[in-house]
Amino acid sequence: HAASVSGLKATLGIGAPTCSLSDFIGTQLLVIFGSDLANNQPVTTKYMHYAKKHGTRIAVVNPMREYGLERYWVPSVASSALFGTKLMDEFFQVRVGGDIAFINGVIKTLIALNRVDQEFIAKRTTGYEDLKAALVAQSWEMLEERSGLSRQEMERFALLYGHARSAVFVYSMGLTQHEFGVDNVKAIVNLALSRGMLGRDKCGIMPIGGHSGIQGGGDCGAEADKFPGGFPVNEESARRFSNLWRHPVPSRPGLRVSEMIEAAGNGELNFLYSIGGNLLETMPDRNFTARALEKVAVRVHQDIVLNSSMLLDAEQAVLILPGQTRYEQRGGGTATNTERRIRFTPEIPGHQIGHSLPEWEIPTLIGRHVMPNGDLLFPYENTQSIRDEMSRVMPIYQGIEKLKKEGDHLQWGGPFLHKAGQFSGMPNGRALFSVLNPPDRRASSGKFYLATRRGKQFNSMTFGAADRLMGAKSRDTVFMSPEDAEQLELADGARVVIRSDTGEMNGVIQIAPVKSGTLQAYWPETNVLISRRTDPVSGEPDYNAEVSIEKIIG
Repeated sequence: HAASVSGLKATLGIGAPTCSLSDFIGTQLLVIFGSDLANNQPVTTKYMHYAKKHGTRIAVVNPMREYGLERYWVPSVASSALFGTKLMDEFFQVRVGGDIAFINGVIKTLIALNRVDQEFIAKRTTGYEDLKAALVAQSWEMLEERSGLSRQEMERFALLYGHARSAVFVYSMGLTQHEFGVDNVKAIVNLALSRGMLGRDKCGIMPIGGHSGIQGGGDCGAEADKFPGGFPVNEESARRFSNLWRHPVPSRPGLRVSEMIEAAGNGELNFLYSIGGNLLETMPDRNFTARALEKVAVRVHQDIVLNSSMLLDAEQAVLILPGQTRYEQRGGGTATNTERRIRFTPEIPGHQIGHSLPEWEIPTLIGRHVMPNGDLLFPYENTQSIRDEMSRVMPIYQGIEKLKKEGDHLQWGGPFLHKAGQFSGMPNGRALFSVLNPPDRRASSGKFYLATRRGKQFNSMTFGAADRLMGAKSRDTVFMSPEDAEQLELADGARVVIRSDTGEMNGVIQIAPVKSGTLQAYWPETNVLISRRTDPVSGEPDYNAEVSIEKIIG
């Protein structure tokens, strides 16, 4: 969600979700963009079940009509586990990469119908008049072509949204993992600002992730251009942290992961320390990534499981350091979830594997041995001492030092951010509307635009070949629309080869309710097809590609 951090920070002043999962329950309209929550974040379906009980209408904007968003069986709710819960009320089948065009068409309609919140816009925002003028210049023909939807469909959504007194917008990697991912996030912000759906109960923007470390990692500075607590990497922030830590801190941003791989490929990286990741499987252009990692002189891999990146050669050495899960680390620890809630997880005693150490302790021991005054710079003896320091140097995390037992939690920023339309992180306290030119991602004649999807997996670790919600039986499944399959004379089970400018892979066709002209296939297997193109602002890779498809005969 690097695109989310960049996009929300630039427009609202804070790069984090603005609301809580509980806001699903009782909001009049819940809109899901570019996400299959039932498959990738199934815990949210419980909130969606109770939202439906409270009268919430759920609209989905997505290239695939996901079966799990039609009806889902929530295991923790007895009635739903037995009979299922109907979730989706309205569906808008946008083209892959067509979200900005769709949202621009919706806002264009809201303005024409006078369904925007003029008072909120006048008092709490800036940039609206520029956006309004830009939308006048964008023709309906262009918006229809690039969104893949008719003007009538955009107007239908605008009417639905225009009559809602409260709304929550949820999105995931279907929006962020594009060359224009930051602009996609800004489009969501435009949509929320147009009707004042921020800073109050049952309203907001929720970029949702499937991993427990995403939000906390970003909060704690695991980004090339951020210090802990969301402080930008610059001279002023560097002085602040240098004084707090009594040690000089660099004021120049570092490399993003994609930039590290490029540097490695150019022979410019001598040492790489990878903690809790499998770069070979997660980064685009798998073949290039493999060659790049092998060029690094020394690689250190710290993880709780073995993975394929560790098996690659290096110029000099590969060192593997076994870590522990947060349930094994002595004294327990905390994790921050997608709604900014920091929760304490106690240690589960009696389970230790070999010489594994807590994830925090390994870099602490290294720092003590290689840094001058290492004992002073890395004084941590347990997780409590780390939480004490977090409270000291990260204002947004003050109170974390009090989390000590199971059930202890706090939500930094409170249930919702920007209360009463106060955007304190922005110039003059005003949120920013963005002028956005819709990208054109229509495939060339005879080709398709392929989007990657997740299923039955955590990050790059797959738990099984089958995806029960989609009915897919293997990881090489390629989802194709009935219209496209008929035109190419391809039936369910047909074997095909898919080619892009980056590489090729074999697959098996499964006819599915996906947008015509679009293919979907599973990630990370599809990384052989994905180029190293990234969002220029966030550095997040674009996990989509224009491809050709050919039937395998025999």
